Amino acid sequence: MANKPDSHFAVVILAAGKGKRMNNPAIAKVMAEIGGKPLIGHVLDAVEQINSEKTVIIVGHQKESLIEYINSLHLANTSFAIQHEQLGSGHAVAQAEPAFGDYTGSILILSGDVPLLKSGTLLRFIEEYKNNHSDISVLSTNAPNPTGYGRIIRDDKGNFQKIVEEKDTSDEEKKIKEINSGIYIASARNLFSSLKEVSNNNAQGEYYLTDVVGILKNKGESVFAFPLAEFEELQGINTLEELKRAEEFLLNSNN
Repeated sequence: MANKPDSHFAVVILAAGKGKRMNNPAIAKVMAEIGGKPLIGHVLDAVEQINSEKTVIIVGHQKESLIEYINSLHLANTSFAIQHEQLGSGHAVAQAEPAFGDYTGSILILSGDVPLLKSGTLLRFIEEYKNNHSDISVLSTNAPNPTGYGRIIRDDKGNFQKIVEEKDTSDEEKKIKEINSGIYIASARNLFSSLKEVSNNNAQGEYYLTDVVGILKNKGESVFAFPLAEFEELQGINTLEELKRAEEFLLNSNN
């Protein structure tokens, strides 16, 4: 495993989603289980091993049972922020700002529905962010079938250029297999200041966290995408089929 980074950082975990395609509105999506443990339990296991200064979990749908479960784990330096309305990932992260006050470290943003994520991957990601003096970094991966995912666009020298969402991709960009995992790290200052510039002028009327990358890039800030893990490790769970596939992958990796 990589050495633990020495600069200070915190974690925000997105866990407010309803998971409409999971067909179980009685529980928060991140409370669906694989290997006998809620999805977010697996994510928190990884976080526990990376020495975060604090962890803020964004809750919303069915938040009472989710908070009860997390409190039962007796984790250090863990608190909650509430997203009362589902207005997008950017809006969700913005709800964490009061919990950070004048915090000057960096913030690692994770999704509570990515249960196969390894702590070693996160440590490598944080180290790459640090070593490259990045202002914001994106964890990427190469997808066997990238359909539906935002593509990582690079120039002919391999430098990160932008993230293009599936619906906006050209025919040529559709062929790109490197995708955005939805995992980011940025300084608290850059993150929360740029979130204030994110617009909901899009088809969904939502505030997308992805837009922060473009905002900072356009300001001349240093932006990187690091492909540090296999697709299966970074697979988010949005459907019952994906849940079953993740369970099988978990069982196979433990054998």
